[in-house]
Amino acid sequence: MSCPYLEYRQNADGHSFDTARAYCMVANQFVQPMRADICADRYDLAHDRNCEIFLEHADSERNGDATDGEPS
Repeated sequence: MSCPYLEYRQNADGHSFDTARAYCMVANQFVQPMRADICADRYDLAHDRNCEIFLEHADSERNGDATDGEPS
């Protein structure tokens, strides 16, 4: 299962693309293809083990300080 904070968008934050690109709702930015591989749990990677953005956000949620990046 891929990261619940991963979306594919064609535009955000003033950036626009012809095809949808990986967007992290926690970081509020487009992410590089290599990071998207982690988000999508490809190549024996797992977002809940290998993504520092996801892990930091999960820690913040556990501690009650998460403010954005609600999953869809």
